[in-house]
Amino acid sequence: MMIKHRGEQNTGRTLGNSFVSRMTILVILTSAVALLSSCSLFEPETRTLSTGDIPASYSFSTMEIDRSERWWEDFGDPELAGLIEEALSGSFTVKEAWARLRQVQATAVKAGAARYPDLFISAGASTALKRTGSGSSANTATVKDYSLGIASSYEIDLWGGVSAQAEAVRRESNATREDVRTAATSVAAEVTETWIGIITQQTILCFLQDQLRTNETYLELIDLRYRKSMASALDVFQQKQAVEKVAAQIPLVEEKESLLRHKLALLLGKQPTAVLPISRTNLPELNEPPVTGLPVDLLSTRPDIRAARLRLEAADWYVSAARADRLPTISLSASASFGAADLDLLFDNWIMKLAANLLGPIVDGGKRAAEVDRTRAVVEEKLSAYRRTVLTAVKEVEDALVSEAKARQYIDTLTTRIETARKARDEARRRYMKGLEDYLPVLNQLLTLQELEIARVRKHGELMSTRVTLYRALGGTWTDQLTPDGMKRKTGEQKGALDQ
Repeated sequence: MMIKHRGEQNTGRTLGNSFVSRMTILVILTSAVALLSSCSLFEPETRTLSTGDIPASYSFSTMEIDRSERWWEDFGDPELAGLIEEALSGSFTVKEAWARLRQVQATAVKAGAARYPDLFISAGASTALKRTGSGSSANTATVKDYSLGIASSYEIDLWGGVSAQAEAVRRESNATREDVRTAATSVAAEVTETWIGIITQQTILCFLQDQLRTNETYLELIDLRYRKSMASALDVFQQKQAVEKVAAQIPLVEEKESLLRHKLALLLGKQPTAVLPISRTNLPELNEPPVTGLPVDLLSTRPDIRAARLRLEAADWYVSAARADRLPTISLSASASFGAADLDLLFDNWIMKLAANLLGPIVDGGKRAAEVDRTRAVVEEKLSAYRRTVLTAVKEVEDALVSEAKARQYIDTLTTRIETARKARDEARRRYMKGLEDYLPVLNQLLTLQELEIARVRKHGELMSTRVTLYRALGGTWTDQLTPDGMKRKTGEQKGALDQ
């Protein structure tokens, strides 16, 4: 019996060794098949997009000057720089973009997992009462059962469909990364434009307060002349209307400033009534426009263009996956298990099963062919969207350049008109004081001068907003240093989270 028992043990070890050998062979074969099938039969060809529709240069050439890649620093206001830094970390829009990126990255990992075999472990235990015999000889026994096993399955990617699907999702993940950069660019521009709006209203408010004091001084002089019978009551009422007209504009300007402050606070991720560090009361002067480069440069500096290109490439890979899905698939499965009866022979007496399945579509009602047609139509859609994005970017740069050039010309004409209006007001006042004219010419010239001063402030604010639009349209690489916590400091060694 001892000899027989030893023989059973040797047999168990032999089965165990056989199991290990078979599993090793299975792993080697699976790895070899995976390597052989890693090349996609339907891999899309490299797409060359014609840039013939892009103009060779912009209509307005710009002077070449040194400027910071973080373009808002060109305005020379530390408070603005602090607001943008705060917005890039606290903006709800940017946070939402980061969250979408994490979602798509997780989806990409899930899609890529299909390229590798899976391995599962199973375990079970049960207890049951079993009645044996009958009558007075009946007995109840407790029966316990245990099981433990592992299982693995793998679909051989013969035609590269699984890899194509994973590659498509990876391109979409990269496109979403560019969406984060686009969101950051938009938030920085919107914060700057809102800041400009606030400073514009504060500047206008200062002008209105000065004009109100000037008009009140004129009213006192006219009233004094009236009491000396040197002016009519109509002159007094006309000047009083001028005072009331200016005073009526002040609440409207204060209202608009408050609304803009609420908007800016929300852009920073704060409550609308939060106190903002804005102490400036006048608009900064603009330097020369930035270097625009060539229109074709937008293909690399605009994140929305890069995102559109990546989504086009993803659509090409989805076509490859749809075409591969029309061909047969081969899947492998393997499992090994033992039960309670084999507990004393653990790791020696396993039950092992290997299986391979071939599945190929014969009749599917045209479903897979229709999916190929659908994905090809998506490619056409993404191609049109990409070209539209490129030309829209060129248009935005052209619009900003034209608007800035014409706004500067208009501001120059306003400056000339203001100088002429001052001279006309002074002349009308001298003639009135000498009794050569009534007060109406003085009043008209005074109101004209004040309206021109306010118009120039507003146009200066619009000019600055146009410059922000130009910066935004040109894109840039400053978003490469963007992280979920804001912007990294400018160092040659650091890389942003978007490139990790």
